[in-house]
Amino acid sequence: MKEALSLIKRGTDEILTESDLKKKLESGKQLIIKAGFDPTAPDLHLGHTVLLNKLRHFQDLGHKVIFLIGDFTGQIGDPSGKNKTRPTLGSDELIENAKTYEKQVFKILKKELTEVRFNSEWCNDLGAAGLIRLASKYNVARMLERDDFNKRYNSNQSIAVHEFLYPLVQGYDSVALDADVECGGTDQKFNLLVGRELQRAYNQEPQVVLTVPILEGLDGTNKMSKSLNNFIGIDESPEEMFGKIMSISDELMWRWFELLSFISEKEINNLRQQVDEGTNPRDIKFLLAEELVDRFHETGQGASCRESFLQRFQKGSLPDDIKEISINLDSDSIPLTNLLKNADMTSSTSEAMRLIKQGGVKIDSEKVLDPKKEIQKGSEAVYQVGKRKFLKIRTL
Repeated sequence: MKEALSLIKRGTDEILTESDLKKKLESGKQLIIKAGFDPTAPDLHLGHTVLLNKLRHFQDLGHKVIFLIGDFTGQIGDPSGKNKTRPTLGSDELIENAKTYEKQVFKILKKELTEVRFNSEWCNDLGAAGLIRLASKYNVARMLERDDFNKRYNSNQSIAVHEFLYPLVQGYDSVALDADVECGGTDQKFNLLVGRELQRAYNQEPQVVLTVPILEGLDGTNKMSKSLNNFIGIDESPEEMFGKIMSISDELMWRWFELLSFISEKEINNLRQQVDEGTNPRDIKFLLAEELVDRFHETGQGASCRESFLQRFQKGSLPDDIKEISINLDSDSIPLTNLLKNADMTSSTSEAMRLIKQGGVKIDSEKVLDPKKEIQKGSEAVYQVGKRKFLKIRTL
């Protein structure tokens, strides 16, 4: 039990409630672990895999995972974290997106312990009368306790009636599947708790709610999202995936180790100690990039990407006599735009911002994608602006 809980709790934000989870685990039965994914965009990205990794943990303990594709709820649009009504999607688009999900999910989950389901199976059969009965199980006051609805209501922003249906239908999915545990991101907590309440209303034992943190994207600030172009798709080429991972900040690297890596927490702490003792963070980042490329492609491809990366870095267009400077920081980090100006590589921060957006700035031969990128104190790298400006900068 201790080992099982330790595995489940790794990278978990909250369990409601842990005592309920212990009882379910101690029952000895194979638990039904549910997680829903609305196919609102084609392809899964690394942000999705934080949740998939947790589902895999349950499978490693012998439990059954239901990978639920929300082809019905996707037509409503999840209001979680949104400050305005989302546009609805057509069923044809959702079905096409769902096909890629089905193919990609088994890069992490075990086929023999996974059941792929679509919530249209039972939601289409509800009909108008069924939706009315379902809506009678929950009240508007509870809906308005939800943070994003509450903010929109108090600021006189529109809330469409159909948005209230989303948490109800997601909760009804748990009833239809008789789920023991439902996993989701921290932004899904309200929806997951609605599932607990509806199971009680339908005389079922309420599910355990388990939330996992939201993974920050390449910019290190915002949730990984295709709409923000700060994502890494799990079907991207090995070289593209490796290069993007190497472009993240040293600080974000540790967050990704925690949420994406399968190495032990003890090993991660050892790697942190190595960096504290002087190891170049880039060499540690290589380990993360290799692990993830191997996982989503083939074992050994990560090492090949590393070799190619080093060859580009060492044999590329870098001159032999790059000037080195040190810059003292007043805080733990500095915007890249400010660093470039302070190092006289650009005449202003606005020029630096423009060059980044145009793809004219590289760090260690990798193009910078994020105009808001922060450079951490204690870093060391070769910066390139345009084709001819090179400078090795050490931040102190």
